[in-house]
Amino acid sequence: MKPVKLGLLGVGTVGASTAMVLKNNAAEIARRAGRKIEIIQASRRSVAAGMPAGSGDISLVEDPFEVVNNPEIDIVIELIGGYDLALELVMRAIDNGKHVVTANKALIALHGNQIFAAAQQNGVNVVFEAAVAGGIPIIKSIREGLSANHIQSVAGIINGTGNFILTEMRDKGRDFNDVLREAQDLGYAEADPTFDVEGIDAAHKLCILGSIAFGIPLQFDAVYTEGISDVSTEDVVYANQLGYRIKHLGVARRTEAGIEMRVHPTLIPEKRLIANVDGVMNAVLVQADRLGPSLYYGAGAGADPTASAVIADIIDVARTITTDAQNRVPHLAFQPDQIVDIPILPITEIQTAYYLRLRVDDRPGVLAEITRVMGDKKISIEAVLQKEPESGVTQATIIMLTQKIREHQMVDAIDEIKQLEAVHGDVHRIRVETLDGD
Repeated sequence: MKPVKLGLLGVGTVGASTAMVLKNNAAEIARRAGRKIEIIQASRRSVAAGMPAGSGDISLVEDPFEVVNNPEIDIVIELIGGYDLALELVMRAIDNGKHVVTANKALIALHGNQIFAAAQQNGVNVVFEAAVAGGIPIIKSIREGLSANHIQSVAGIINGTGNFILTEMRDKGRDFNDVLREAQDLGYAEADPTFDVEGIDAAHKLCILGSIAFGIPLQFDAVYTEGISDVSTEDVVYANQLGYRIKHLGVARRTEAGIEMRVHPTLIPEKRLIANVDGVMNAVLVQADRLGPSLYYGAGAGADPTASAVIADIIDVARTITTDAQNRVPHLAFQPDQIVDIPILPITEIQTAYYLRLRVDDRPGVLAEITRVMGDKKISIEAVLQKEPESGVTQATIIMLTQKIREHQMVDAIDEIKQLEAVHGDVHRIRVETLDGD
């Protein structure tokens, strides 16, 4: 059987690792795929930089369009990232009848509907396991392994940088900015860390997970996104005292009213396995009606883990390259004519519990004033923790955990509480998820 020939776009960290693994593990990969797989051409900004030593005899060009227009190439591997150029290259490859493997979560989240429609029309595959959670095979698990199930919810720690920061804040009592600088020094965070710490990277990934879990179109703009830059060491400490860990969580949940899609800091009970995922590691908890809960854990980034997912996709495409397009696994898990535009709920309509931190005057009756407001808004209080002030200090800290309530009711209550004379500064709020399948 003739070899499957690949074109590689981008020879950065992941591209170089992909080339090396394909070369070094060629025999094992061929045993799995049923045929030889080889990169015959690659593009990078500077040809002078060359290919990594030991990656094989690969023609190197600076113009990526030479690769996508090369008639010998069967599969294009897109690892350049970004939006505009990547989209143009992927669409050209599809128009040329080539299959595509990509690790570009932003591309899929923002332009996936357009890309998959073109791929369907041209009878080619576009696969993207490496776009979510690095080397963890979460796309395949939901799309294929759980295909007998109604997926009820997906909750994930899907950005290693944010998880590293929150872990250091908890374990070492460090503040956010201090840990962020270290994350940048270690290469976990970019010089501009906005995508990581403000939740945009996680929102790209959650958009994809929600689509394949529930059979809905990709709708990145509908994902509610909130970062971790306002999480204080104080909140981390109080959460621990209450038996919780703070994680930057992505949640996609099916409800009778619609689909929840949200990324934000979240208190999770410390007894949950996902609450104990630390450092730069990723984890995704899937709740399914037949299987129940299942947890997928591993390296969410890095050259080799990402290359592992890229090459797994290449092997999948190689196995089915001669298969009738109608009999391949659908791009978004459901047949294209079965994708349903279920409404995405606005954040004001989601229901969750809350952690509140308030700074108040240390005098009798203050807690009663606050609970009166909560009662008027029909908000039940689960627990209260009051930190007595130090000697000579006239203000105290109150921590409250509520039962589940709609977001807009909590917002209204906070607005009213802030108007109380005894309350000073902001009312700090973090959502709480028990992740127990309810």
